[in-house]
Amino acid sequence: QVQLVESGGGLVQAGGSLRLSCAASGRTFSSYAMGWFRQAPGKEREFVAGISWGGRNTDYADSVKGRSTVSRTNAKNTVYLQMNSLKPEDTAVYYCAQRERPYATSNYRNTLEYKYWGQGTQVTVSS
Repeated sequence: QVQLVESGGGLVQAGGSLRLSCAASGRTFSSYAMGWFRQAPGKEREFVAGISWGGRNTDYADSVKGRSTVSRTNAKNTVYLQMNSLKPEDTAVYYCAQRERPYATSNYRNTLEYKYWGQGTQVTVSS
């Protein structure tokens, strides 16, 4: 059974930084691309960032590009999302997700490509 557990969320002032982590267990982490998504109240879940199974390929939503970095440490079964210059509009629950099929290197933005999801971690950015 795959489990994804996010951590690192919290309350931060605008302009601040947070580093989210997602620890995975249950199958060979290094074989699967990972994604970060977020959902604000009253809005649909949206793509934030994605990273390939080996970490060489990444993709970012325009809203966070230049302010965020997705990375992974396969030896620790963990994927990270470093977010800088946070804005109030970044306030949301952030979810990590794992792709259904191994060795994906593209199409990170489609939620239907992901089979497993974490429970989410709240990020609140005050103005």
